[in-house]
Amino acid sequence: MEQASLTGADPAGETGPAPRRRRVDATRNRNSLLEAAKAVFASTGVDAPAKEIADRAGVGVGTLYRHFPRRSDLVAAVFQREVDACADAAPALSATHAPGTALALWLDRYTEFVATKQGLASALHSGDPAFDALPAYFRQRLGPTLGSLLDAAEASGEIRADIGPEQLLHAVANLCLPGRDGGVAHSQRMVSLLVDGLRYGAGSTRASR
Repeated sequence: MEQASLTGADPAGETGPAPRRRRVDATRNRNSLLEAAKAVFASTGVDAPAKEIADRAGVGVGTLYRHFPRRSDLVAAVFQREVDACADAAPALSATHAPGTALALWLDRYTEFVATKQGLASALHSGDPAFDALPAYFRQRLGPTLGSLLDAAEASGEIRADIGPEQLLHAVANLCLPGRDGGVAHSQRMVSLLVDGLRYGAGSTRASR
């Protein structure tokens, strides 16, 4: 009878405890690196030294480069992770709040995402082909997410019915342009006024979008 190898894989090549443990470790390291990069990019910028990111994640620089061979790989992964987190917040908000409140809370979160990612935005518009697919990813994830929140709030009569998700995403992004006094708090205040405007005229005939 053939014996399983010391690595945890059997002779047929199926995985055992050791390969699974390596995958768990790899996933944990990747998540730690993305969380560390998010914080470092916000404080230092996307050109921060690799060692600063690795040290914050508690791993070696070699581990960083194994997961993200190029800086653009890391930037793109951080951006996608933050887009996903923003999109994934919507169902929980909808489950625990009235539609209009869920919309307002999600827009507040989206505002924070946009206002704190200006360094990432500059990198994404650098012309690096590694980022070519990210604008479409942004729209495909956040457009339907916001569309669902708008539909629910419109159906409940809490907001007016003459604005679409792409328009609103763009409007909020304009309110988060860098150089405005007050930073994120100022942007969130402006977006709250925008939401107040959406409530004005609520209950009117639903417009075609």
